[in-house]
Amino acid sequence: MNEKSNKTASKSDLEKADLKQVLTKLDVDPKTGLSSQEAKTRLTKYGPNAITAKTEPMWLKFLKDFRGPIAYMIEAAAIVSAIINHWDDFAIIIALLLFNACIEMWQDRKASNALAALKKGLAPTATVLRDGKFTTISASQLVPGDIVKVRLGQIVPAYLRFTGGDYASIDQAALTGESLPVTKKIGDEAYSGSIVKKGEMTGVVIATGSHTFCGKTAKLVASAGGESHAQKAMFKIGNFLIVVAVILAAIMVVFRVYNDYVSHTFGVTTALNILQFVLVLLVALIPVAMPTVFSITLALGALNISKKKAIVSKLSSIEEMAGVDILCSDKTGTLTKNKLTLGETTLINAKDLQDVIFIGALVSNKDDNDSIDNALISALKDQDRLKDWVVDKFIPFDPVSKKIEAHLHNKTSNEKLWVVKGAPQVIAKLSNNR
Repeated sequence: MNEKSNKTASKSDLEKADLKQVLTKLDVDPKTGLSSQEAKTRLTKYGPNAITAKTEPMWLKFLKDFRGPIAYMIEAAAIVSAIINHWDDFAIIIALLLFNACIEMWQDRKASNALAALKKGLAPTATVLRDGKFTTISASQLVPGDIVKVRLGQIVPAYLRFTGGDYASIDQAALTGESLPVTKKIGDEAYSGSIVKKGEMTGVVIATGSHTFCGKTAKLVASAGGESHAQKAMFKIGNFLIVVAVILAAIMVVFRVYNDYVSHTFGVTTALNILQFVLVLLVALIPVAMPTVFSITLALGALNISKKKAIVSKLSSIEEMAGVDILCSDKTGTLTKNKLTLGETTLINAKDLQDVIFIGALVSNKDDNDSIDNALISALKDQDRLKDWVVDKFIPFDPVSKKIEAHLHNKTSNEKLWVVKGAPQVIAKLSNNR
């Protein structure tokens, strides 16, 4: 087994293994963390915690657009037109080549911007336990085995397994497409680049850099490419026409040279006439404007798609998506607005829907910016009713009890109210007890 597969197997083991085994394999004490010297050694071994996907320089990508059978024949036609002083033909052919290359380079820049956006989504700093105390360092200096603390509003700086704390609610929609934040407890994993919405926990780093979920995504973005079906068909047509053009040109040139040689009239003028004939044949048979027309058509499609707030990193992807019959997605937030709203509500004993929404809004915390709470509060037509109530005690959501509680009293009447919101089976059980 090679070194790369060993690293992959080791990372897979750390994802699934018991937490005590993970700490043992990483040789770290969750109470003291790594020493500064050990962290330096591991940084040399594993490299920085950063996206290191290799990308080609833009100038090299620009030159690659001048390669290929069709491009070579077009360039040959340009050279022939220059030799026989047909500068108007030369200018037109070169303009077509440059225009097509510029269109492709413009789209390649979008792919580079997508990679830059992924890098921007990584945490700039991290709170790490080194030499027995927490310090703030650059997130790029994290290594496997580091004990990291994450809390409300922070970006998870590396691939973690949680080792301490009560719970944390993490928004990983950008990575997994899940529409709601996911509640994490001790032993669960946290992806690099996800955002902590609630709670505070400590975790051990099990992977950094390109070995994380976000790092793999960056590699896919950087390596995205390949020829589409339309491009393959275009190249087949172009190659066929090139073969025909070369064969016809060779036959006509041999025939003309043979006749002039027999009649002893072969000279510079004859050679220039032959080149002129070859140029006419090449321009007539080879679809000089075909790559440009193809790029313009797809670029116009990309422009229309961009108006719908979708970014196209590769022009060829437009034609490929046009041929899709069925598109499958396993996550709600991937194809929707990823914004919760209150749907159709079924009343059991209540008579007024707004009264039910009002009770639900009383046990919602605006400061937490929770998606469900925000949906309930937004659905309440008269939000001034909430100002009459004061929260005496608020118990946030617990993944074990699956409920949220609030104890309130009315400012005017001093009426007391106990409100519970949670899973249907939990609320039903509480209702039966009353």
